[in-house]
Amino acid sequence: MTAMLALRAQRDSHALNLLKIDTPEPGPQDVLVKVASAGLAPGMLSLLAQGAFKHLPTTLGHEAAGTVVAVGDDVQDIAIGTRVRVHPNLNCAACHYCRSDRDSMCQTQAMIGHASFGDVPMPLYDRYHDGGLAEYIRVPHWLVDPLPDHVSFDIGAKIHDIANGVRALKCANLPLGATVVVTAATGTMGTATIKLARHYGVSRLILVGRSAERLEAVRPLAEGVHTDVVALEELPANWATDGGLTRALRALVPQGADAVIDYVPDGPTSAQAMAALSTGGTLVHMGGNRSPLMVPIIAIMVNCWTFVGTRGCTRTDVHEVLSLLGRKALNVEELITHRYPLSQAIEAIDALQSRKEPIWMAVVNP
Repeated sequence: MTAMLALRAQRDSHALNLLKIDTPEPGPQDVLVKVASAGLAPGMLSLLAQGAFKHLPTTLGHEAAGTVVAVGDDVQDIAIGTRVRVHPNLNCAACHYCRSDRDSMCQTQAMIGHASFGDVPMPLYDRYHDGGLAEYIRVPHWLVDPLPDHVSFDIGAKIHDIANGVRALKCANLPLGATVVVTAATGTMGTATIKLARHYGVSRLILVGRSAERLEAVRPLAEGVHTDVVALEELPANWATDGGLTRALRALVPQGADAVIDYVPDGPTSAQAMAALSTGGTLVHMGGNRSPLMVPIIAIMVNCWTFVGTRGCTRTDVHEVLSLLGRKALNVEELITHRYPLSQAIEAIDALQSRKEPIWMAVVNP
């Protein structure tokens, strides 16, 4: 058995370590992928600290793409040499959620190289908890998707995040020609959503973020969709307590926005953006915001607002992204702003968390 380099999380420690471990061997229904690119997500360490990684030690990384180098004896549908991306969602595939395009709600839902979300037995997570921030990853053959030849491994690794944007836009139930507010617009999910907007009926975007300079940098991603920006740093100093963001949004769109796609991880932005919805509007949240939603229930009732929480994409969303990429209708190469070798994976995660420089999407190339 050969050894490989992997980014590992250990039990009773929040520190990450680059270690040499045994290269996994595929079982009868598995494929072994030589990782060419693995995506980075800043929320990994927060989830680790919260105890959401239920199987430690483990290799981190839920986003990976590469080439199949070995297959199990029972695998008939994937050949050695196939370029693939790994679908990280582990779920039962049999419950009513899994059978109705809501597989992230499955009671057994967990993610390869990431967290698990339930307290029931999770045999798939027990076997496939090791992720893609390594030289190789072993996964069940049904969780790989072939990549179109012209789609790079770096994009293949980030398809999961792009598909999260698809899920958020679909959950918003947008009318044709919709006006949509996107919060945390300069981050991974925000930039993906901006790129996708024109494919999902959006005619106007209002981008919310901390920095005016960083918002101006992402504006061209809208590709012809009319775009306004609201920089929190340019609002009055007391905006967080007196509704300053709501007023700024209402000044741009007095009738209210059709939807808010909200990726903010903390603070009052979510509630103040919701207060800028039109009658019948929808806020979709995928940011993990722990702050209370300070919106009176009567306001939700009177305005017929809808609040949708979603954990992330489904396999159907992924296939929509693959279709857009395969037809060359969507080009997202410019979203990959940072690339790191595996030897610098810890430094890369630190850079993501610090937010000292604008990082749209980052990958590691083992």
